[in-house]
Order: sequence, then C-alpha cells, then structure tokens
Amino acid sequence: MAIAKRKRLTTQEYINGINDGNRVILSRAITLVESSLAEDRNLSETIINELLPTTGNSLRVGITGVPGVGKSTFIEALGVLLCDKGHHVAVLAVDPSSQKSGGSILGDKTRMEQLAHHPNAFIRPSPTGKSLGGVANKTRETMLLCEAAGFDIILIETVGVGQSEVAVKGMVDFFLLLMLAGAGDELQGIKKGIMEMADGITITKADDENVKASKRAKSEYQNALHLFPPNDNGWYPKVLTCSAKDNVGIAEVWNLILDFQAHMEGNNALEIQRQQQNIDWLHETLNQGLLSAFYEQKSNQVALKAIEEKVKLKQITPQAAARQLLSSNSKSE
Repeated sequence: MAIAKRKRLTTQEYINGINDGNRVILSRAITLVESSLAEDRNLSETIINELLPTTGNSLRVGITGVPGVGKSTFIEALGVLLCDKGHHVAVLAVDPSSQKSGGSILGDKTRMEQLAHHPNAFIRPSPTGKSLGGVANKTRETMLLCEAAGFDIILIETVGVGQSEVAVKGMVDFFLLLMLAGAGDELQGIKKGIMEMADGITITKADDENVKASKRAKSEYQNALHLFPPNDNGWYPKVLTCSAKDNVGIAEVWNLILDFQAHMEGNNALEIQRQQQNIDWLHETLNQGLLSAFYEQKSNQVALKAIEEKVKLKQITPQAAARQLLSSNSKSE
C-alpha cells in the first residue's frame, strides 16, 4: 500500500503557522532550512525574510564544554527551571555527524527526557553535516524561526570540538563554558582562547566527594580570568559551581546570565554585538556561496581534476595550483 505524500505547505501557511507557535509547522520549516534542495532553500529564505520583523526578541545562550562535562544534563536542568518560570525555551542541540556516512547520533531528546516533555520547551537536534567546526550550518536560521514562533530563550549546545565554540560565540548573546574539576590540572587542558571567549564559566558536577575540588577549581579559574584583558563591553566573566544532578547552583547561573543581559543592554552593547554578528554572518555566507559556485562550475571541475594529477606528481605546488585555478576562473567570468 503506497503511503500518501504529505501536502506541501504554501509560504503563507508556514508564516501563519510559525507566528501561531505551531510546533509541527516550525519543525517542517526547520527541515526546509536544513535541506540541500534548491527549491526548499529558496522557500526557507522567503519564509525567514517575511518573519524577520518578529525575530530577535529572545535571549541567546551558547553552551559548550568538553565531552563528559554534562552539557545535556545541565541544559535540561536549566531548561526545566526556565520553563517552570513561564519562559518558552528552544534548545538547538548540534550533534556530531560521521564524516564517512553523514550519520548523526541525534540523541538529545533521549538525554533530555524531562525537558522534552515540558509544554514550554522545544528541542531540535541537528546534524553537523560538513559544516566547519561541528556547528550546524543552518543553526542561525533555525534560531530565527524559533524566535518568530515565540521562544524567548534559545539555548545552543555545541559538540565541544574544533572551531565549533568560535562559531557559536558568533551567534549568541551569552557564551557559557562548562568545566570539570578533579580531572587533573584544571588549567592545563583548556585553550586560553576559549576562556577568553567565555562570558561565564561554570564548574559542573559539584556534588558528593567533588565539592571541595569544585571550589578549588572555581578559585583557580577566577584567578586565571584576572590575567586576561577586560572585554570590550566592560563585562568581567565570573566563575560559578553547580550540580545539575542535585539541582544546586542552576538558579545562580541563570541570575549571572540576567546580570550580563542587564549590563549589555545598559550600555547598548547587546545591539552593537548583534549587528556585528549579522555582518559576520553575511561574510560567512558570501564565502560559502563563492566556494560552492567554484566547485559547481563544470569547467572548474575539469580543470581541478587535471591539476590534481600535476600536484600528485609534484609537477606543481598546491599553492601555485590553487592560484592558477583561481586566476583562470576569474578570467573566464
């Protein structure tokens, strides 16, 4: 028995449904955003452009940390707290994709079972695909759709590898770094650059026999932050401890985020930051578009194949080969 094909919605049906907070239509719109089909991408861009005036009204929080730090457990505890307060929370959880098969774990709904069943929460796991650093290429557009659907808090979880932290920092208001205590030299295993990006650091799993180590780690990180130059916006990052398991310290983390928001809005730094993020988004999209245009052009594909053989045979350096291809491409336009 053939399965009936789902009716394709019109642009207006998508817009009306998202404005009404319809979760099913929101999910279908996000699927359009993630699609590689030109028809779907064009439709999603039209929808987002129409919805743009109703976006930007959320507090955007990025959350990162090494594997095992308990990101999903922390996000669930924070999300439930916020939902119980009456907030509408969207969690955009970016899962690792296999570079070979393209497959993804997409297990965040399983790990955040309590939050997934809360009527005020929406969890959308997204495969990273081939996007740089493990951050889903369409996370920004998904965030805008969620804002248009009425979600006032967006939590974006990174996979915690490569350049994903940099990418997420470039799309959120507050960037939270989760760290573990008692795992060796606390300051040894973290890159200075990630600490400099953080607006706040939270030592997780501060429970049971780990309480003392967490307090010690808090002091060490706070001292380390004092060595960094102050942020341009005048905000001084703070270090907290929490136990998502025992639901201790979660409210304090939220209060820290609210303090940050008040500080940023007080000196208009939040609006300036978002404006710069949009400019950076424009440049990233341009770079991606130019890259795609180059590889999709048939003549470039033929020329690339030919020059790859020369590179393999050491007849030309990769740098010279790239310049030759780019020069030929610019002359043909």
